[in-house]
Amino acid sequence: MIKNIVVILVTLLLFPQLTRADIYTIDPEHTHIGFSVKHLVISNVKGKFNVFSGTVETDEKDNIKAATIEIAAASIDTAHEKRDKHLRSPDFLDVDQYPVLTFKYKSTQSRSGNRYKVLGDLSLHGVTQEVILDMELLGKVTDPWGNFRAGVSGTTTLNRQDFGVVWNKVLETGGLVVGDIIQVSLEVEGIRKK
Repeated sequence: MIKNIVVILVTLLLFPQLTRADIYTIDPEHTHIGFSVKHLVISNVKGKFNVFSGTVETDEKDNIKAATIEIAAASIDTAHEKRDKHLRSPDFLDVDQYPVLTFKYKSTQSRSGNRYKVLGDLSLHGVTQEVILDMELLGKVTDPWGNFRAGVSGTTTLNRQDFGVVWNKVLETGGLVVGDIIQVSLEVEGIRKK
């Protein structure tokens, strides 16, 4: 008996990767990846991406071990087809040359209860920059169909010029047609792999 306990302890110390990890796949039907940007300095245009996928791996204490999200750039949707066509063009996302936006987790900078500051690399328009996501674990539950789910909410702020997205026009009043600062919001449900 004691010998078995010693073997288990030594195994856990030498091979910590064998400890339990949960892998969640993003549920696109219950996830929203949205953004907001100033228009003409007087209003905010809101939009979202409709096509994306990703996984998040956590340990037994809900610490993030790995995460990747891939977003189809051409799926941008601001509910205005002419504007969306312009956003897909080389002036903005240039979806023919850069079809995928990618976020890859690097580390958790801090954690307080269910709130995290998550550092990762965002690749957009051919440029990769570090970004910090303010995340909150909203909860975990088993749904009526036996799937174990976790939900998170998150925000970050980006400057599109940092990613080489620089198109703009100056207004007669001196302002710009499109703001540089983009507010990003995430509402994500993940389903734990069985």
